[in-house]
Amino acid sequence: MNRKERRRLTKLGRGPHRGGNGADQSDVAETLLPQAITYLQGGLAQDALQICEQILVSQPEHPDTINIYAVAYFHLGEVERALRLIQRLIALKPDHLEAYNNLGNMFRAIGRFDAAEAAYRQALEISPEYFDAHYNLGIVLESTAQLQKAEVAYRKAQEINPTFPEVSLNLGNVLKSMGRIDDAIATYRHTLEVSPDNPAAFNNLGSAYYELQNFDEAEAAYRRALEIYPEHADAHYNLGIVLQERNLLDQAISQYQRTLEIKPDYVRAHVNLGYALHKLGKAEDAIAAYKRAIELEPANAQVHANLGDVLLEQGKAAAAVEACDQYLSAHPGNTGVLAFKAVALRELGEYDAARSLLDFDRLLQPVQLETPAGFASLTDFNAALAHYVCTHPTLVPAPASHATRAGKHSGELLGQAKGPIAVLESMMRKAVEDYRRARSFDASHPFLAHPPQRLWVTAWGVVLEAQGHQIAHIHPSAWLSGVYYVQVPSWLATGAQEPAGWIEFGRPPEHFHCKAEPEVRLVQPQEGLMLLFPSYFYHRTIPFDNAGRRISIAFDISPLPDG
Repeated sequence: MNRKERRRLTKLGRGPHRGGNGADQSDVAETLLPQAITYLQGGLAQDALQICEQILVSQPEHPDTINIYAVAYFHLGEVERALRLIQRLIALKPDHLEAYNNLGNMFRAIGRFDAAEAAYRQALEISPEYFDAHYNLGIVLESTAQLQKAEVAYRKAQEINPTFPEVSLNLGNVLKSMGRIDDAIATYRHTLEVSPDNPAAFNNLGSAYYELQNFDEAEAAYRRALEIYPEHADAHYNLGIVLQERNLLDQAISQYQRTLEIKPDYVRAHVNLGYALHKLGKAEDAIAAYKRAIELEPANAQVHANLGDVLLEQGKAAAAVEACDQYLSAHPGNTGVLAFKAVALRELGEYDAARSLLDFDRLLQPVQLETPAGFASLTDFNAALAHYVCTHPTLVPAPASHATRAGKHSGELLGQAKGPIAVLESMMRKAVEDYRRARSFDASHPFLAHPPQRLWVTAWGVVLEAQGHQIAHIHPSAWLSGVYYVQVPSWLATGAQEPAGWIEFGRPPEHFHCKAEPEVRLVQPQEGLMLLFPSYFYHRTIPFDNAGRRISIAFDISPLPDG
């Protein structure tokens, strides 16, 4: 588990607003409706409502008035009434663009993303060049992790209105999420061309530079955001992370404290403040920061593990295990806390309990893939995968927020699955189902007692050459994880430099304050080998110095909510 909370991006949206394609305007409507809109834009929804009611007395089917009337009710929290009014308006005037747009905005605000997407797309069927619907559609698609589709929507909105800064800002966020960091930087810079003093653009530009470990540029961007807007909480927080990365802990603490002056409930700032204080040896102050974060967000697994680590340093392993058990009683099977509990159990001397959690024989599953249909050999299949990974547009040098060091890491590989990656995805899913069937429900084991029923698969590529490796990490959002070895150097395949380049399970990160020697399991990568393991297993790559390219595709099996 990475103990520092990551950078925060500013994301902007476009809320409900009036339309202008209604029916004939009466004198009453022409006089009063602009006043209602002014009240609504000023946050005076009740006043807007009263004016709309005056108009509707004489014109009960006036389209633009019903539109504003519905939005006013929505702002007052009467969601169902607002939805009924908008749907009545659409029945009355099926080509009312703003009605569909506002219907989408309402559905989006209450989390009904499928319905919101349908409403925006209906607007675009009526008017394919309707800017607001493209832009708001992009927001919904981004919110539901449909990043490629979100990019298309934002680019179309940008084509229609290239000077609207929020479009390129959100487009940059999507590109960054897809791992296309250079494209994101270019897009944020476009935002600054049309909006030179945009603090959100500078903040997000800094986060993109941070991913490339260009800390000088990142710091400069964050400081520029703060020159423009000194109260920008995210920029203070992100600047603190850059300073912490440079081990300038006192300065980082000052930035986190400034963040909390602006936004006292900023949980991530409390977490990072605790981490920096702990590194400075101020254990009690760190504990206070962590406890405040827990008060604000009791379900935050990372801060519980951080607090447990302070207890380990103080020699209170039993208290650390107890803290884990208390959290797991409310959040059974949580990956991050299970990972830390295994560490704490060994510190306490409970070796059998730790071995039960890290049961390599039972829970680590090697799978040797066979040649899939359509390929002459497994070698040909792996060659196609190697080409797919190495030419993927999201492959970038070692993003700072990932575990890869001195290597390359891609973004999502399955978003537009074609060719060999689609074949591999099918093989992944089969291996996962075989894994689940081979391990029956076991109420006594926290991993096997809570298998998710609905699964989501995500995959990314890792390319390592000499000096390349991955530091010890887990996948905290997943249930089951895996890796498939696409290509390994000849010396690694023969084991001539054992264990350089091998994958090691069970060793916690160096920053944990633990003294007990861990029990580990080393596995030699081989082309065509897939490994499946619980996502709370710490794992790392043993660094290697020899020439040659080691290509792997990692994947996560994450739970989807029921429903």
